[in-house]
Amino acid sequence: MTTSKRRSPTGRPTMMDVAAAAGVSQATVSLVLSGGKSGRLADETRRKVVEAARTLGYKFVRRAQRAAPGGQSTIVFIADETITDPWTSLAFEGARDKALEVGINMLMGVSHADADVETSILAGLGNVPILGLIYGTILTRVVQLPQAFARHRLVLVNCYDQEHAYHSVLPGDVLGGRTATEHLLRQGRKRIGFINGQQGVDAARDRLKGYKQALASNDVPFDPDLVRPGNWEPSAGYEMTMELMALDNPPDGIFCANDMMAVGCYDALRELGHKVPDDVAVIGFDDREIAQYMRPPLSTLVLPQYEMGRTAVELLLDDAGGLHSSPSRIKVECELVERESTQLSSQAVPMRQSAQ
Repeated sequence: MTTSKRRSPTGRPTMMDVAAAAGVSQATVSLVLSGGKSGRLADETRRKVVEAARTLGYKFVRRAQRAAPGGQSTIVFIADETITDPWTSLAFEGARDKALEVGINMLMGVSHADADVETSILAGLGNVPILGLIYGTILTRVVQLPQAFARHRLVLVNCYDQEHAYHSVLPGDVLGGRTATEHLLRQGRKRIGFINGQQGVDAARDRLKGYKQALASNDVPFDPDLVRPGNWEPSAGYEMTMELMALDNPPDGIFCANDMMAVGCYDALRELGHKVPDDVAVIGFDDREIAQYMRPPLSTLVLPQYEMGRTAVELLLDDAGGLHSSPSRIKVECELVERESTQLSSQAVPMRQSAQ
């Protein structure tokens, strides 16, 4: 199993670099630079993105730069569903941009996780010269795909198969959970609360695992009272924060397993008269658009769907060139975006390296 930052081998600036320079999310950068006209974006936001891209020399890919291999000119991206969350769209855009660099077209279909629909999508491709397939899911999960997929090169994005028969590209949620928790510890926080996501979901399991790893590595005893179940929604963040702060020894830092629960966490802390980060530092996960507009702006971890899509195409290209002998499982790092919700001045102290 490999953990990797998917950076451009040429050293060229990435979409993540533009997002950091403009102070926006990758989803916003993608929407602006692809010409999207969403009314959600203010003119000032568009200006910042364009200016950051120009300053960094970022080039948004719009046409092929070299020929497709072997005359196979199409990659098909099949998503299990599309909803208002940007994740699948970001993965598709990352795959599309990488494909365009080598002169490959991208097609997208939505199957609603229906095996019959998925089989029909593939059957309807007819004589399209397919280099390979990408199958992406909204939630990180195990999948069982129809036999029709086995006739093509295939990479799974944000999902995996139990038999390890196919390449899969996944977010590094364990490392992300550890990074979030260690960031709070580095800011001098002694008791870190954790509001988890929906039970039984891979992301919730792995982010909790990373939280526990960070505590153990820094000689901080695990206290089960500091871990609360959530459901990814603001209401859970609010309710669980209320419970955490009612403890005899409440937390001085809270790690919310996603940004939406952090919204509810903020509301609860404000209602209780606590200031962020003076009294309680808060960190989220996903780097949703709302994170930068919260007051104070929310520190969070990037869900690297765009890089995951690019990586999937790279794996297909490698397979087409005969470079892979067996399926691989790649974890793409969820990078920390540090904002004001965790920043304390000179009060911060280093993490303990050994027991006192």
